[in-house]
Amino acid sequence: MSVVISEKHQPMPLQRLSGILLIAPHGSYRTMRYLQAASRLGLNVIIISEGEHSIVSAYAQGLHVRLDQQAEALQTILTCTANMNVLAVIGTDDSVIELTAKVAQQLGLEHNNVNTARLARRKDLAREALQFKDIPIPKYQRIELEAIFNQTDIKIDFPVVIKPLALSASRGVIRVNNKAELIVAAKRIKNLLAMYTDLELVEKEHVLLEEYIHGDEIAVEGIVDNGVFKLLTIFDKPDDLHGPFFEETYYITPTRLSAEQVNVVSKVVQQACEAYGIKTGPVHAECRLRGTEIYLIEMAARTIGGLCSDILEYGLGCSLEELVLSQALGQPIEKSFSDTAAGVMMIPVSKPGILKRIEGLLDAGKVEFIEDINIQLREGYELTPLPEGNSYLGFIFAKAPSFEQVEQALRTAYGHLNIVVAPLWKIAEIENQTAGNTNE
Repeated sequence: MSVVISEKHQPMPLQRLSGILLIAPHGSYRTMRYLQAASRLGLNVIIISEGEHSIVSAYAQGLHVRLDQQAEALQTILTCTANMNVLAVIGTDDSVIELTAKVAQQLGLEHNNVNTARLARRKDLAREALQFKDIPIPKYQRIELEAIFNQTDIKIDFPVVIKPLALSASRGVIRVNNKAELIVAAKRIKNLLAMYTDLELVEKEHVLLEEYIHGDEIAVEGIVDNGVFKLLTIFDKPDDLHGPFFEETYYITPTRLSAEQVNVVSKVVQQACEAYGIKTGPVHAECRLRGTEIYLIEMAARTIGGLCSDILEYGLGCSLEELVLSQALGQPIEKSFSDTAAGVMMIPVSKPGILKRIEGLLDAGKVEFIEDINIQLREGYELTPLPEGNSYLGFIFAKAPSFEQVEQALRTAYGHLNIVVAPLWKIAEIENQTAGNTNE
């Protein structure tokens, strides 16, 4: 399955084989889950990434391209797969969905069109498409960062949520209650966007301002087949997510919404899929409930983030990634989610610094109904909280007869953890502190 790399590090054509192309940013949470699913299904997988020097063999042996150079990456992929029987092309993350669509289109495989992929990545363009179809969304406007700094009139009443146009995982998403807070938040987002080299100019210079919807939040997981959205499950988020940052913690299923509410949610997501033009593949959506109204907050043409897809295996009897791969190969989608209560707690990064250790893991693992605790970050890792950060310390999984038992187990297990973080001293801070001591 490996790609031969010449002495000049130019990718050479793949050998004749049948398999799946998995386009994945290096370090994606989802990659390993897809590899495991493919192994269970007996499928060959070629990872397309920038991970030429990765210590993960699947990345290192894969096809290496510049994901931020789509035209060049597309040509390289087509050239190197010319002798390969490509069965399907899967994109793991928002940043590669557009390239995935282009590759599948050129190879004549089932795919969503490129514009659909773009809508799924760009929040402002998605809002326009949803508004055109009269789908309930927050009031919004796209605005230049410089206009905020110049204190140009804002067309949305406070509080508002300011967010980047093209980042995911709540990065840069901040609730603000007045103009002063808005300017501070805009400066943070500007600094954050400057760190990304793969963003378009409009994505670096503009942000989205949208009405803050107060209410419960849910996550919707499903799959689209021939344009029809099939609901797999709805996750309730029992913690209040009212800002100023929106770090997610608990996802628990099955939902406590009524059957009528579930039907309305499914209808809204189906309408959103039609507005986006999604014809096939996984869909992950976030909705807010305000009274009897259900607002679509975000929707992406990919699976749920992190390791949260593991929860679905409890209810589906197979992994979500197996379902996605099977559907991509033209197999019928027949799985339905059981009534098994399951949940995950995404362990947040609560303060910056260097991770020293996590205490209490043994006691946490002994809590009744806890299935697994998966720590992702190791000692010595530099921690960055939201809104700039995009990592979780790890994930706690639980399964129990009832929703309430799952929630209690997760909260109890998390309560056992003591996360020890050492301060991070930047060189500039040390120099400033030294200068201050000298002047005393």
